Amino acid sequence: MPLRKRLGRSGSHAAEAGVVGGSIEDSRAGPDDPLYGRELAAERIRAAAEAARSLPFPFTLTARAENYFVGRPDLADTIGRLQAYQDAGADVLFAPGLTSPQDIATVVRSVDRPVNVLVGLPGMSLGVRELAQLGVRRFSVGGSLARAAFGEFLRAATELRDHGTTSYAQAAVSGQELNRWFGPYSRGQA
Repeated sequence: MPLRKRLGRSGSHAAEAGVVGGSIEDSRAGPDDPLYGRELAAERIRAAAEAARSLPFPFTLTARAENYFVGRPDLADTIGRLQAYQDAGADVLFAPGLTSPQDIATVVRSVDRPVNVLVGLPGMSLGVRELAQLGVRRFSVGGSLARAAFGEFLRAATELRDHGTTSYAQAAVSGQELNRWFGPYSRGQA
């Protein structure tokens, strides 16, 4: 079967552009039934794994069990889904929304693939070191860095609007520092 047929149009274009990894979620639009059935979800992972293995370069396939994200925090079902996705060929397993150290450790012990955890969520107090101690091999920040930046922006705008003051600028990053981070790369710069 042609690559485009297996991956779909956008997956095919991404692979042709050299994308080396991607995620398949088991959630779908619709508040009444937000998750694909486990068997169908696993079949989607199996098809993606088959397509990924046919590429002429290594591709990391992450399978996501979205239970906690769609308001169905069921650890047993989450683990069952992740195990099915592992068996279907996923390289990395991800259950975004897990925040409890006990739940995260249970997931890690229940599978034999690297586990990804989403940090920067409300209620998530674990740092990278604590996650590593629990056996987590990968973490994602999601939109948390953008939300943190927008939070500072809104605090500054509120100060200016409500008080007419600009003390927020005292903590602002300098233009020079921004240029160092986002300017042209040269060896020796971090």
